[in-house]
Amino acid sequence: MTKDRVSQLLAAFATKRLLVIGDLMLDEFLWGKVSRISPEAPVPVVEIVKEEFFPGGAANVARNLAEFSKGVRIMGVTGTGLHAERLAGLLTSEGIDVSAVQAHACYQTVVKTRIIARQQHVVRIDREKKQRLHPEHAAAALAQLDALLPEIDAIIIEDYGKGLLSPGFAAAICERARGAGKIVAVDPNPHNPLGWQGVTVIKPNRAEAFASAGLPPSEPVEPPTADAALLEVGRVLLEKWDAENLLITLGEHGVLLFRHDAPPYHAPTRAREVFDVSGAGDTVIALFTLALSAGASTAEAAEIANHASGIVVGKLGTATVTPRELLASFPA
Repeated sequence: MTKDRVSQLLAAFATKRLLVIGDLMLDEFLWGKVSRISPEAPVPVVEIVKEEFFPGGAANVARNLAEFSKGVRIMGVTGTGLHAERLAGLLTSEGIDVSAVQAHACYQTVVKTRIIARQQHVVRIDREKKQRLHPEHAAAALAQLDALLPEIDAIIIEDYGKGLLSPGFAAAICERARGAGKIVAVDPNPHNPLGWQGVTVIKPNRAEAFASAGLPPSEPVEPPTADAALLEVGRVLLEKWDAENLLITLGEHGVLLFRHDAPPYHAPTRAREVFDVSGAGDTVIALFTLALSAGASTAEAAEIANHASGIVVGKLGTATVTPRELLASFPA
């Protein structure tokens, strides 16, 4: 892709309106330094020098989109209290509409705390309580979706397996979106096997793809278009989910796009140096969906998403990419 074509698409990005539906999280980063080993156990003592909070999970997808468009909405549930308020405040500060987020005391806001010292990820602490969405809250969400459909161009569904997406709720979202002719992108969870038939694109990573296809994992083969096991996974999942597109993220090997009407398309990684892969998949699905909604071909959308992912893995923490960075990553 040329820089002129990317610039054209970036201009269209700003006009697009997207809705993210999924498990919302709060990412906490504790940055510190290590100078000694604990006398109580053979573990490092981390002296915390900085604390940061970012939207995580589906909220990080919305945050990635908000760098390119001011028409981003998010739907999900949180608990009540400080963590929920902090998450809502972070999203609002980035121009993301949170009016479709339900906060109820019966849920616990998911918080992931990462302790990092000397640029190394020391440990992660998860605070969560997996709980299914109550029927009355699901009904309220679907009523909100019905009201929002005329105002949006695409929907991204993020399943982190925390309880929001049940078979009935997911099917109802997809049915409404298809009926309204909307682009629907799904980031699936193999531990929560849902149908997802007929959506625009499904984006698992390599391990998730093998698990969802029910096939044993295998070592990657270069190039991915010669990886027989991976190609079989793609064939099985396209048939199983009957999605228009299947986009498998391959870490340091880039992404592989499967389509019904064309051979697999490989976009090799653009990362120059990898510091942190946290949230890289969120960046891929956000930019792929945004590009499709702006009129990009599926191959162009895969290239844009892959370039964006290569930028964010070169940053520490739950990072995003800016339009200027994305444009600069393409040749003139």
